[in-house]
Amino acid sequence: MDGKCYKLLLIGGAVRLYFSSTSLPSLIGHRVEFATPLNSFKRIQEGVFLLQQGVDPYRGDLVHETPLLLKAISSILIHYAEWLPFLYILLDLCTAALLYSMSRTFVAQKLQQQRQERKDYAKDTEELQYSANDKYIIPELVLVAYLFNPLTILSCVALTSTVLSNLLLAMFLYTMIRRQLFISVALLAFETVRSLYPVVLIAPLLLLFARRSVSLGIGICLLFATCCLAVAGANYFVMNSWNFLDGTLGFIFYFRDLQPNIGLFWYFFTEMFEHFRTMFLITFQLNATVLYLVPLSIKLRKEPLLLATVLVSLTAVFRAYPSLGDVGFYLALLPLWRRCWKFMAHGFVVFTFFLITLSMMGALWHLWIYAGSANANFYFGATLAFCTGQIFLITDLLFAHVKREFCLYNGQKIMIDGEEARILLE
Repeated sequence: MDGKCYKLLLIGGAVRLYFSSTSLPSLIGHRVEFATPLNSFKRIQEGVFLLQQGVDPYRGDLVHETPLLLKAISSILIHYAEWLPFLYILLDLCTAALLYSMSRTFVAQKLQQQRQERKDYAKDTEELQYSANDKYIIPELVLVAYLFNPLTILSCVALTSTVLSNLLLAMFLYTMIRRQLFISVALLAFETVRSLYPVVLIAPLLLLFARRSVSLGIGICLLFATCCLAVAGANYFVMNSWNFLDGTLGFIFYFRDLQPNIGLFWYFFTEMFEHFRTMFLITFQLNATVLYLVPLSIKLRKEPLLLATVLVSLTAVFRAYPSLGDVGFYLALLPLWRRCWKFMAHGFVVFTFFLITLSMMGALWHLWIYAGSANANFYFGATLAFCTGQIFLITDLLFAHVKREFCLYNGQKIMIDGEEARILLE
């Protein structure tokens, strides 16, 4: 990392430290857009207290963090609570640094790949190809997109465990792009046991390491399953009980807490008849995990990192308990696909969706909960529009990638009967 990047990291840390010293943490820590039953700092505090009192924190329905992390944070929370904001800021800066390093490696690999394929490219496609300057521009854009995104800043200030999830995902992407198989599988297993949905990221690993070897793919799946069992076993030895499985993975899958959030689950499960719950539960969970996995893996089989980006984005939209911190993480990955931006047609629409819906959420929540002049439909309407904006963004990125790949080999100007044709995806 050069001096400019270190300065950006220092500024990003200073911004987080400044907001941590204000009244903002207590306000954001109670906002349902950032704090969910899974990542809330208040629930972690409750779990640590119960653990210190010798009470199983998973007997009730308040604590949903894994025993390993509760045990790790308990001594810090009890003896050095005033240093906790510094720890979260440090973890967030580590995430940004890992994303920066991963981006540099990714661009270097793309440049090497281009040198081998350039002879097949059309003549008028220079602006679609990665250039030497992208080794510096793209990583800096990724760094800035993570460090100075209000969603990631506020998520860190609120001391949500999304900070740790983002760190683990960044470490996974970094080790994956560096082709460190065992470490990436172990990291993925740890995060899967915590929050279930990262299990879909086994697909990019298989495409990267075992695209031409079925036996190697089976071996990676067995290694992943072994690591998951090892992590679960380590959590068992902390608690001497398997109750944590129902309190973490079971809680996520069965969606027991109907507290509103920025996702789609809570409203449907609040309004539906109870005898339809199992059908909708399976449908929603399939939509959040395996529904898009096979078609996307086939289409993006040559781009494992793009597949990982899209899967992280989709799970941030469709998971049971999403937060704005999850959204901020995948937004930081978009500069990796800077050469696709030319073909992204809905940038203004997506920006407008994000700006308006994020502004409306706070106002509609106040009208619903405090003023009593609105109801759940108002707030859900804003969150539904926000999810729609995210889907526009993800599909726009996918279409842009397909158009870029087509134009690289066929040229940007295609003439039919002497007239320039338009490229449309149907």
